Amino acid sequence: MIQTKYWIPGLRRIVRKRIFLCLKCYKQNAQPPNPIMADLPSFRVQGKRPFCHVGVDFAGPFFMRESLRRKASVSKVYLCIYVCMETKAVHLEAVSHLTTDAFLACFERFISRRSFPEVIYSDSGTNFVGAANKLRDLYSWYNKQATRDDIVQFATSKEVKWQFNPPAAPHFGGLWEAGVRSVKRLMRTSTSETPMTFEELATLFARFEAILNSRPLCPLSADPEDFDYLSPGHFLVGGPLLSHPDHSLLDRKENLLNRWQVVQRSYQTFWNRWHTEYLTTLQKRVKWTSSVPNINAGDLVLMKIPSTPVMNWPTARVLETFPGSDGIVRVATIKTPSSTYKRPVVQLIPLLPLSTPAFES
Repeated sequence: MIQTKYWIPGLRRIVRKRIFLCLKCYKQNAQPPNPIMADLPSFRVQGKRPFCHVGVDFAGPFFMRESLRRKASVSKVYLCIYVCMETKAVHLEAVSHLTTDAFLACFERFISRRSFPEVIYSDSGTNFVGAANKLRDLYSWYNKQATRDDIVQFATSKEVKWQFNPPAAPHFGGLWEAGVRSVKRLMRTSTSETPMTFEELATLFARFEAILNSRPLCPLSADPEDFDYLSPGHFLVGGPLLSHPDHSLLDRKENLLNRWQVVQRSYQTFWNRWHTEYLTTLQKRVKWTSSVPNINAGDLVLMKIPSTPVMNWPTARVLETFPGSDGIVRVATIKTPSSTYKRPVVQLIPLLPLSTPAFES
């Protein structure tokens, strides 16, 4: 419409600049930066024993009957999932109450059967905000500083390091989030809406655990003669948990049996296949493949809040950045007019001038 009356050289560039300088227009089209995907952490490729590095998450709530009598009261029960960071083996535990004592008892059951881990990773309580109403109880309990202090103190007494991911960054724990999704899918497809007792739920979770620990870690071979596959159960019991046991060798003569070193060698073969087959599937980056400029301290940004309209996203100033070992900034501390937050970069939209190289390119 302007060009029907006036001829302005480079009008398109000028209009784009004015739209960029308009905060309302910028918010409508704002896109957060996606830093390039980081390399695999060293503990995921070391090949230590199962559950040496563990990710922890919660799922639920599920409804539980206190007994089988008629008109028995119904309460909530939660699922605590432990995921091995090396082998993707899972351990499922039911938690009947959202209290620190109930969770620590669940943690005691885990270490009694899976041994002590070196490091445990978990989300911050802020990640449960996006789950809206049904996880509100879990958020209110897990987000208390006293709860986390008690958990860290208990883990320290066991010589276990507990590490929390940045707030509002569920993609930092994608490994255990995928495990939660698998359990929920099994729950939806194999159970009804009828509440079960605690024993029935514990049995069901144990069955789900066996199913997930029998799943293949790598794509199956197209060779019809190759019927064996690598699963998390191989690192726990030497094979898939749902496979039938081998025939007894007690009636065989001792001199006809293989040596114990052969048994050890067969176990080491699992780790060799883990290196050659499984780790190669983790090298490919399926997203976040391009580099973007780092956010620096002092930059003005918009804090993305998924549950809030775009026009209400607050403006913030970057106070501190936390670059990774590769120099890429993925977490930053920001200050809004009301408070200070620690957020992932994917939820921060920079308000950069037009002359910044990121926009010139």
